Amino acid sequence: MKCDICHVREASVHLTEVINDQVSKLHLCEQCARTKGEEMQSNFGLTDLISSLMDFSPSVTDREVQKDKGVKCRVCGMTYYDFQKTGQLGCGTCYETFRKDLSGLLRKIHGSDRHVGKMPFMGEKAIKDQEELQRLKAELDRLIRAEEFEKAVILRDRIIDVEQKLKKE
Repeated sequence: MKCDICHVREASVHLTEVINDQVSKLHLCEQCARTKGEEMQSNFGLTDLISSLMDFSPSVTDREVQKDKGVKCRVCGMTYYDFQKTGQLGCGTCYETFRKDLSGLLRKIHGSDRHVGKMPFMGEKAIKDQEELQRLKAELDRLIRAEEFEKAVILRDRIIDVEQKLKKE
């Protein structure tokens, strides 16, 4: 089958477009598919989607936007303002650095700021172990503040065991 655009090369990519409930199928060669993909990406990119979902309410003053420019990721140096411009975070630490700002955006996109979808086979157990570890650390902190050091030592050892178990997994 020949490419629907150039009519010269053999079609190797098959694209189905749905525009206004009208279905059209395109059979493209690799070169025309690449051009079509770049064209589609420039017409509506990730940056446009994220910008449209961000809350640019009139209550946010220019000074507040400038202030947000000052908070930088300690690893890659990206600011939230940079993220607003590009739609891309610089590294994994950016998620933690901009957690407060990203939380609302993720709720708008996904309906939640926590992952609730599928997870790898061992993922559910690892998450439960992580939650247990956080609970144990909070309890250890409480015991130390209450000066119950004997119980704290036992709990500390249990925390070390859970952390080692998580490293193995």
